[in-house]
Amino acid sequence: MATVPNRHVYAVIMAGGPAKALWPAARKNRPVHCLDLFHEGIMIRMILDCIASVVPIDRVFVITSKEGRECLHSACSEIRTDNILVEPVARNTAYCIALATAYIKKRDPDAITVVLPSDHHVGDRENFAAVLRAGIGVAAEKQGLVTIGVSPAYAETSYGYIQADEPFPLDHPGHPGVGFSLYRVKTFAEKPDYATAVQFLESRDFFWNSGIFIWHVDDIWHEFERSMPDLYKDLLAIYEHLGTEGESDIIEDVYSWAHPVSIDCGIMEKADSVFMIEGEFGWTDLVNWDEVSRVAAGIAAFEESCELDVLRMKSAGTFVRKPEGKVVCLIGADDLIVIDTGDALLICGKGESARVPEAVDQLRRENREELL
Repeated sequence: MATVPNRHVYAVIMAGGPAKALWPAARKNRPVHCLDLFHEGIMIRMILDCIASVVPIDRVFVITSKEGRECLHSACSEIRTDNILVEPVARNTAYCIALATAYIKKRDPDAITVVLPSDHHVGDRENFAAVLRAGIGVAAEKQGLVTIGVSPAYAETSYGYIQADEPFPLDHPGHPGVGFSLYRVKTFAEKPDYATAVQFLESRDFFWNSGIFIWHVDDIWHEFERSMPDLYKDLLAIYEHLGTEGESDIIEDVYSWAHPVSIDCGIMEKADSVFMIEGEFGWTDLVNWDEVSRVAAGIAAFEESCELDVLRMKSAGTFVRKPEGKVVCLIGADDLIVIDTGDALLICGKGESARVPEAVDQLRRENREELL
């Protein structure tokens, strides 16, 4: 496994996703990466801490929205201003990653890039960093694209999945004799129904798709050219205009007509060579309030703070997030999710929070923009 000089390792944190799933805490002007969900700090800060030992802060790029940029300027001032990239409008992860790739390739043609979302929770940061270093070593050999898979703990229908081939050993960077499992990827699977998720779990060759990718800039550049030729033409145009007076105009123009495509559908499912490293680091994709409540149950400090001014009478399993000082009394209320932001109150049964975006869409249809 190749050794990569630190000066060639970059990170791209995707911090521009829709906020609907974690409404009412997340709003248009308060994106998910600006939320402090577990009283540990805002999400973007948590991700920066997770990768601090792997990627120098001056090589961390964040791609976000105009609203998300304001949060970054105030909360993460150590990030270089020119490393905060703003998309004119969200066009899913393929365009997001392509834009960041153009900037990184312009700065360093021999870059290795770690791409990761801002709305994930990592419990074991040390092991997470070790997995990233292993992936960086694989990517440096320029044999394909690398992704991280997580062994599923239960049949989750809100996650995508990766089917892996037979494993072969991969050394732990800096610890000979200790290693990870590296697989060649068979296929990617979209979010399944429950019966299919159970089959995935029982098969033992399907892993949760973490949405974390590692590659040499040449490899992902080639895959854009091969699998998404229209996007590649846009990518070249953006690349050629970076650092010129026409930079903003060309990005605006490209995004004005681009059709949203995920990196999984556009690239990963079609790529010539994709590898997966199995990572065990307490990973959770915070796709809805059920996942947030699941993580919160394992954080003692959060549990203690949230129990202040919560009176439970014959009530168990209810997750409460509320303004400080507000009293909540639960009587015979089991297995609920209660999210109170002062101007909005969400109450739903556990297992139903995936429907929160439907409520947000209803508010939009009713022109309640002040709540969105």
